Amino acid sequence: MSVLENWDQWKNFLGDRLHQAKDQGMSQDSITSLASEVGDYLADHVDPKNEQQRVLSDLWSVASEEEQKAIASVMVKLVQNNGTK
Repeated sequence: MSVLENWDQWKNFLGDRLHQAKDQGMSQDSITSLASEVGDYLADHVDPKNEQQRVLSDLWSVASEEEQKAIASVMVKLVQNNGTK
């Protein structure tokens, strides 16, 4: 099973990447910017694998660039307490 297929595994995966970025000194603004770029990539290239990802995909598709940055920022906050750290 792919990490994309299970919402909790997806959040843990993102949480691990977030902790790695912070440990390497990446700023919160840079993390949020990168999260927005990842959101763009996922929207263009990856079919949502579960209901939660479908909701995010649908919201992303109708959001302005500013709103997409807000979604990315909220996703960063959502996963900050996930992962193995």
